[in-house]
Amino acid sequence: MNDAPVPGTIRPKAIGIFRSGSRILVGEMYDPAKQERFYCPPGGGIEFQETSERALRREIKEELDAEIENPTLLSILENIFTFDGGQAHEIVFVYDAELKDKKLYEIDQFEGIESDGHPYKAVWLDLNTLDNNTLPLYPDGLLDLLRGPKPHKRARD
Repeated sequence: MNDAPVPGTIRPKAIGIFRSGSRILVGEMYDPAKQERFYCPPGGGIEFQETSERALRREIKEELDAEIENPTLLSILENIFTFDGGQAHEIVFVYDAELKDKKLYEIDQFEGIESDGHPYKAVWLDLNTLDNNTLPLYPDGLLDLLRGPKPHKRARD
């Protein structure tokens, strides 16, 4: 989910927005340098010659041991930030998708595994409860995107 950024590079990343009413699935993460906890949807880095959709499918399988359905690209965000004391720059492909295992929507929280093997807590976060007093949701611009009008999905042939 938060692979260590390589200094001086722009990292392509894909994240999945899995919705259950006004809730989305996020990981509770921690930046040790800032001593800041934050939320981030599951996903991770796109490998060389891998499409963003394929990367999302792979990352969700690796992190949550779950399959996804109906991924639809919502937007692309640019995220310039610091993490663990280092500068980072990402181009983030944001997908709306569904978890194939519908039972996961009924579990309030479960364990995910980061690419470095560290566990994290995956939780359902109600977007209506986010304000200045709650943990931030990254990448920057994501909350505005999610609170905006939901894009129409094209009908399938």
